[in-house]
Amino acid sequence: MAVDSDVKLRNQKRLRRIEGQVRGLQKMVNDDRYCADILTQIASVHEALRAVGRELMRNHLKHCATEAIRRNPDEAEAMYDELVEMMYRNSR
Repeated sequence: MAVDSDVKLRNQKRLRRIEGQVRGLQKMVNDDRYCADILTQIASVHEALRAVGRELMRNHLKHCATEAIRRNPDEAEAMYDELVEMMYRNSR
């Protein structure tokens, strides 16, 4: 299925930034930094990952799901189930 090249580039940049944030967290733990500061940074990483997830969900709906739903009724039913499961898992 198609992935918009701009979306892919944005997600790659975000994931590299997140990777750096996680390395920073490791350093904070190693340096015995204040727990509240570490937890603040963890929340930041969570939000950054959620942003990547939202972008991927949008792309999945725009391309993958739309194509499967248009293709035939059997694929549409399977895609509806997949989407409901994805939304449930990602809403926690």
